[in-house]
Amino acid sequence: MSLPASPSGWIILDKPVGLGSTQGVAAVKRNLRQAGFGKTVKVGHGGTLDPLATGVLPIAVGEATKLCGRMLDAAKIYDFTVAFGTETDTLDLEGKAIATSDVRPALSALEAVLPRFTGPIEQVPPAYSALMVDGDRAYDLARAGQDVTLPSRPVTIHALAVLGVEGEGGALSAATLRAHVSKGTYIRSLARDIALALGTRGTVTMLRRLKAGPFAIEQAISLDKLNEVGKGASLEHVILPLEAGLVDIPALTLNPEQARAIRQGRVLSGLPETDGLYWARCGDVPLALVMLSGGALRVERGFNLPGVAE
Repeated sequence: MSLPASPSGWIILDKPVGLGSTQGVAAVKRNLRQAGFGKTVKVGHGGTLDPLATGVLPIAVGEATKLCGRMLDAAKIYDFTVAFGTETDTLDLEGKAIATSDVRPALSALEAVLPRFTGPIEQVPPAYSALMVDGDRAYDLARAGQDVTLPSRPVTIHALAVLGVEGEGGALSAATLRAHVSKGTYIRSLARDIALALGTRGTVTMLRRLKAGPFAIEQAISLDKLNEVGKGASLEHVILPLEAGLVDIPALTLNPEQARAIRQGRVLSGLPETDGLYWARCGDVPLALVMLSGGALRVERGFNLPGVAE
């Protein structure tokens, strides 16, 4: 089966250490160009991942870029290791030490504080983050030596558990945890605050994203496998369909006449389904994100995919 001249879907990259999210997007663009898809294919990522982090980086291609906003709002799962005794200015291994402590907590103490960081919490983001401060990125201001103070904001930690620990004589030098978190959560801040609650300091030494929205690490491909596309390997083996990013909302199947109306931006009325957000399809072709209210169906975001008669 040949791919369309302008592909749409998701490439889930298992991002390696040292690669930035924008570099991941650039790698996809480069490989698509080398594979003959031209320079006009839109590519975007569904949420940044720190350069020192690894794991799931959803990269949207073509019409799937219209769903990047939804991906930014999605919950995520991370494994991370926090080393106790030192805090750096970046809260990870990229930075320089700004505080130290001789305190090494016990496993029982660690397990005792975790409930304080589970559920809705207030969190202060790291100074070294991509948040905007008066028109500038916080990390740019921090790197320039400015004192960056960010306000706390609400996030939700859905689950938090200890996976393993390191240390001797009951004193922990490091702990590895798994966190299921809401949008906007910074794992580096979570590690910092857990360490402070234990009377010590902490720095993230390992961070791996296992899931972002509907996409899991099992669906991710290596950078090497991505690079094979630019050398002639089939894109079909690495790209997921656009609707793979919509598995968390119900599908609504429309007939060709209804599909034409949706394509033309008209409102459909008299639908019996429950009110809410759906993704509409005709056959197996996604048409749009739609909102149903009082039997009236309105387009939230349309997809310009081939296969549906106008």
